[in-house]
Amino acid sequence: MSPGPFLLGLSLGGRRVVAVGGGAVTVRRVRDLLAEGAVVEVLAPQVAPELAAWAERGEITWTPRRYAGAPDLAGAFLVHTATGDPDTDCRVAADAEAAQTFCVNAGDAAAGSAQVPARAVVPTPTGEVRVAVHAGGDPARAAAVRSGLEEHLTSGVVNLRGRRPHGGWVALVGAGPGDEQLLTRRAATLLAAADVVVTDRLVPRALLARLPESTRVVDVGKSPHHHPVPQHEINRILVEEALRGRGVVRLKGGDPYVLGRGGEERAACEAMGLAVEVVPGITSAVSVPAAAGIPVTHRGLARGFTVVTGHEELPGLPTGGDHTLVVLMGVAGLRETAARLVEAGRPASCPVGIVENGWTPQQRVTLGTLADIADRAERVGVASPAVVVVGDVVTLAHGWPARAEGAGAVA
Repeated sequence: MSPGPFLLGLSLGGRRVVAVGGGAVTVRRVRDLLAEGAVVEVLAPQVAPELAAWAERGEITWTPRRYAGAPDLAGAFLVHTATGDPDTDCRVAADAEAAQTFCVNAGDAAAGSAQVPARAVVPTPTGEVRVAVHAGGDPARAAAVRSGLEEHLTSGVVNLRGRRPHGGWVALVGAGPGDEQLLTRRAATLLAAADVVVTDRLVPRALLARLPESTRVVDVGKSPHHHPVPQHEINRILVEEALRGRGVVRLKGGDPYVLGRGGEERAACEAMGLAVEVVPGITSAVSVPAAAGIPVTHRGLARGFTVVTGHEELPGLPTGGDHTLVVLMGVAGLRETAARLVEAGRPASCPVGIVENGWTPQQRVTLGTLADIADRAERVGVASPAVVVVGDVVTLAHGWPARAEGAGAVA
């Protein structure tokens, strides 16, 4: 069994790299080289449009001729050849070898003194995590393994904590509507890198169960008429933990910027000089109705929608059924909300749907109209968390035909 290449990271910033050839392979490699800060010269009679554009902007140097011999490689830290002509590529590799300069031969990896592995970069708040995979000269296999490792690293399973040379950090992360599989990859990466997770009660419990044992979880969840940790105290926790040098994720159900006070928390942290990353989540205002078959807009039924909180006075809103109203935190004031909407001009026959515990095994849908939805909700014991949808789009709910026949609540 022949020994494989010794995997080594190169620092190319400010160093001269010669790329021989002007095709698609060179484009991909030069793009990577520029990202690393290399000083790139391309040797080729003709080049792909991307290379020509980089040369025109002064990002690379293009010498429009064929490879002329060893002098073309003078002063190069690294050489890459991809001319499509095996004889030329072998000549470049031999000249680089004679000059004791590493050379990547894209046409015949074994004929070069260096090889480029399949790579992935996972950004974390404390710096990038880079993965390089070499698979015995099989690039397709290397790429497949690389992709699998990248998926694993961004799943939230791997502990990605690192040294914090620049102090703590804060991320406001949306956990989505209730199913842990709807969490974004960036959210999972940040959770894996956090020292402290400040969570609310609508976050999927399975997410918290998968956190590393050393991650401290601070529950500041609110329920109707019960706010044990006021907002100013939550702001203080985020700031103090980050100022102590810790990585802090503020984990919220849905999206932190949709009636989630994410803006207040960001402002509190930034006022203390802390940088804040915001990771949007799939908002419950749109996704929970969708789980019941209700789109917030639909051609011929609704051209727009408004999202409001049931805890506050309803603003002036369009009164037609073709404008969807989504009410978050609206169960406690449901009867009053329905009455006000009728008073404002919506017909009492306007369809209403309530989706409890969206995207969870406990999801339940109750359907009615503005005239009877409060009675129906009381009859079946509707409780938070729930999303209330008002408008003609509710007739698209999976259970609407059954409701029309008098079934009432639909599981």
